Amino acid sequence: MRIGTPGFIPARLTEAREARRIATKSALARRLGVSPTSVSRWEDLGADQSPDYSTLVRVAGELGVRPEFFLRPSYHSERPTFLRSLASTLVRDLAYQKAQMHWLQEVSFVLGHYVDLPEIDIPDVLDGATYGELRDEDIENIALRLRQHWNMGEGPCGDVVMLMERIGIVVATIPMGTTKLDGLCSWSPVDGRPHVLLATDKMSFPRRQMDAAHELAHIVLHHQVPEEEFQDNLRMIERQAFRLASALLMPSTTYPHEVKYPSLAMLTNLKERWRVSIKAQIKRLSDLEIIPEEYTRQLYKLYSAKGWSKGEPLDHNWPIVAPKALRDSLNLIVENEVRGKADLLATEFTISASDVESLCSLPSGWFDREPAEVVSLKIRTESSAADLSPKGEIIPFPDRE
Repeated sequence: MRIGTPGFIPARLTEAREARRIATKSALARRLGVSPTSVSRWEDLGADQSPDYSTLVRVAGELGVRPEFFLRPSYHSERPTFLRSLASTLVRDLAYQKAQMHWLQEVSFVLGHYVDLPEIDIPDVLDGATYGELRDEDIENIALRLRQHWNMGEGPCGDVVMLMERIGIVVATIPMGTTKLDGLCSWSPVDGRPHVLLATDKMSFPRRQMDAAHELAHIVLHHQVPEEEFQDNLRMIERQAFRLASALLMPSTTYPHEVKYPSLAMLTNLKERWRVSIKAQIKRLSDLEIIPEEYTRQLYKLYSAKGWSKGEPLDHNWPIVAPKALRDSLNLIVENEVRGKADLLATEFTISASDVESLCSLPSGWFDREPAEVVSLKIRTESSAADLSPKGEIIPFPDRE
């Protein structure tokens, strides 16, 4: 009788394969040197057809996880994952992004056993309405209410990622390996905490501001959208998120009054102050009906003619600060000797050290570095200080007559 691995969870094998961008079961089978049928049975037929433990160790090694990874439940939420899936985006890339989100939620859940992450502070601004009932003016008002609630003022927005962490959202930034993925947000199936994953591949500060604000808008407006509605109403949901993101970054009560003349030169100057892309500013002015449709098209044409679709002026004028909540949590745990680095990897995390480092914005090799030994200065007594002082002949001053 064939004996597999008790407690093996097939979905975790699929998740690990997708997290490593191994597109098919056959591709994984070739890397393991087993038949494609074997991998299909492991992924599709459940624990009854699981690999034996020695084979599981080989699979874990190939996929860069601990064997225990396949025995823990996946962090799959019943709520939809919001991502801007372009028609040209490979299914493999989308699957990779979702798998990384599950790992981010797992990491933050583990850290939540040891540290208190900030309280979730996301006000209910729908006032009993559904997202489908929102008009553009409603979204503009919601943006102003959120700015007031979060003490953002009415001027340029600070770092949106820092704001999101302050209000209890877990944020991570990782390379996606493609320029066709911007970010996604989801909710932990365990505690309902929102999580956001942003791509760093084409990152500039203005770009990250809009991407982060877009995901924040989903969290505010669309937290109760069922999966089937998300798929059916994707166009409207995305339009609403972009409108709210733009209104948060460029409030209707102040930003338009600074646009003396809507030229590309003027918008470049405003970009320096508001730290929002020129293209996003054109869209914002069009949405607020400050510039007519024909003039909007002219600005877009001139924008393209200047080659700014590949990179705008001032894009890299500002440093991009990595999210800090998860990084600070791990440093706090280790520095206070609650758990050691090796202990965390051996008992808490089932993914690799490099995966945890990436998701937590830690430097590469952080888990391999031992904390520095504490060196303290010797306390000198008065006598020892006297002994160490240089000795010399005392020469008296001559008496003055």
